[in-house]
Amino acid sequence: MKVVLFKDIENIGEADSLINVSAGYARNFLFPRKLAGTATPKAIAVMKKKQEEKRQQMEARRAEFHAMAEKLNSLEITIEADAGEGGKLFGSVTSQDISLAVSKEAGFTVEKKKISLTEPIKSLGDYKVPVKIYQEIGAVLKVKVLAK
Repeated sequence: MKVVLFKDIENIGEADSLINVSAGYARNFLFPRKLAGTATPKAIAVMKKKQEEKRQQMEARRAEFHAMAEKLNSLEITIEADAGEGGKLFGSVTSQDISLAVSKEAGFTVEKKKISLTEPIKSLGDYKVPVKIYQEIGAVLKVKVLAK
């Protein structure tokens, strides 16, 4: 039986997709929980319209993320930290510190989990830190750690 999903269902399909399931599964599970409806021509047309709207929204978001990546690639963040002899820091610079510095200088926030530090920065110097913005869109942020 062909049905149109209204919500994402794990191991079955995503919302607004046309799938083929057994009649019993549709009748006893999907329909009573309002997770899917029968695949009528009207329902298929509505599904296709929603898919097109979703695709357009994703294109717009992707353009925003590309602009954000361009800005991050050209940005150089300066972080001041307490340092001792030989340029070793009294502590470390973490992805949280970098995230706060980006929000101050760039005007937008980057979540700390999107900043890919293999380990915290523990010495003075210049670093290139990869930032994963969205799926395949990424940037490389220049971070300069200076002594206070």
